[in-house]
Amino acid sequence: MTGSIAQRIATVREQLPVGVRLIAVTKQVPVDAMREAYLAGVRDFGESRLQEAEAKIAQLQDLPDLNWHLIGHLQSNKAKKALEQFQWIHSCDNLKLAQRLNRLAAELSLKPNVCLQVKVVPDPDKYGWSIPELLADLPELDQCTALQIRGLMTILPLGLSSEESLQVFERTRELLLKIGQQNKSNIQMQELSMGMSDDYLLAVQAGATQVRLGRIIFGERTA
Repeated sequence: MTGSIAQRIATVREQLPVGVRLIAVTKQVPVDAMREAYLAGVRDFGESRLQEAEAKIAQLQDLPDLNWHLIGHLQSNKAKKALEQFQWIHSCDNLKLAQRLNRLAAELSLKPNVCLQVKVVPDPDKYGWSIPELLADLPELDQCTALQIRGLMTILPLGLSSEESLQVFERTRELLLKIGQQNKSNIQMQELSMGMSDDYLLAVQAGATQVRLGRIIFGERTA
């Protein structure tokens, strides 16, 4: 991988339509590299692990205009900490977690942005609702009024071809539109969080509004 972090970010931005949010995924990325990304215009950072994120948030407090996105699996017992640290939670993957986040957000007087994690094709290695499960849970999700349910998030199964990957992204967008037609007052189906370093161009082709990019910006992780 060639070029500085700023040059890589510029290259990616040239490929993204206006309005698509670039989330720089910073798992195992040092704070100095994050500051480079900030100077290149990045304001959205995605973290998978609460403990790692807390340390970085503390070290970057001098940058007040950051948006922190939780993109990794969230255990229910860590929901309160997640709400306190992150403006976006992309990985709300079941009704029980959504209801817990809702109760805690109300207690904390917060209105977090939430994406519902879905699996439009079966994948035992990923968390998330299946399509029938999510459609069945919509009435109860609509009662989670302390959450701003903004859209859907998905992660592709491993080993798909480009054509299969595009189909999964397109099916996720179709699900977003289907839910949006149901006129749930508290569920705003506007955001599609999908696409990572290997497949973000396909995700954008299918209508992604947020892409989560790590390796293509920061290089390979050490572990």
